[in-house]
Amino acid sequence: MKWFADLGHPVTGIDCSPAAVNIAAAFGEVVLADIENGRWPLAEGNAARQFSAIIVTNFLWRPLFPLIKASLLPGGLLIYETFSKGHERLGRPTRLDFLLQPGELLRGFADLRIIAFEEGFVDGPPRFLQRFVAARPDPLDASEWTPERYAL
Repeated sequence: MKWFADLGHPVTGIDCSPAAVNIAAAFGEVVLADIENGRWPLAEGNAARQFSAIIVTNFLWRPLFPLIKASLLPGGLLIYETFSKGHERLGRPTRLDFLLQPGELLRGFADLRIIAFEEGFVDGPPRFLQRFVAARPDPLDASEWTPERYAL
C-alpha cells in the first residue's frame, strides 16, 4: 500500500489482522475484515465497489474470484500472486486447499485479458507460486489491447 500511496494513488487495504490494519492505516483506507468467513466488506448496496487496480498477494480464497472480478473497473488491472502446489514441501501453507493447482489462476480469471503469467519455483525466499497481471476488458475502448497501453 505504501508504494502506491507514495505515488499519489488512493489505496484501500483489507486484512483480518488488527496489527496489519493499524500499520496500513497510515497509507490510506483500511478495512478490518475476515473475508473468508464474513460478508464482503467492499459492497455498496448490492454491488461491489470497483477499483482501477486490485492487487492480491499471498492469499487464496477461491469463492472470492467472482467478487474480485466484479470489483475491477472495465480496463482495470488485476495483479495476483500466491502460493501454488509444490509449496507444501517447503512450508506454510501446506494444505492443498490453500495452494493453487497448475494453471488455476488462468482458469479462474479466463474472462480477463492475461498480460503476463508465471508459475513455478522462485528463489529468495524459496517458494512455489503463480502470479499474473490481467486486465478487465472495456467494451467502450476499442484501443484497449494495444501493446503500448499495457507495456510492463
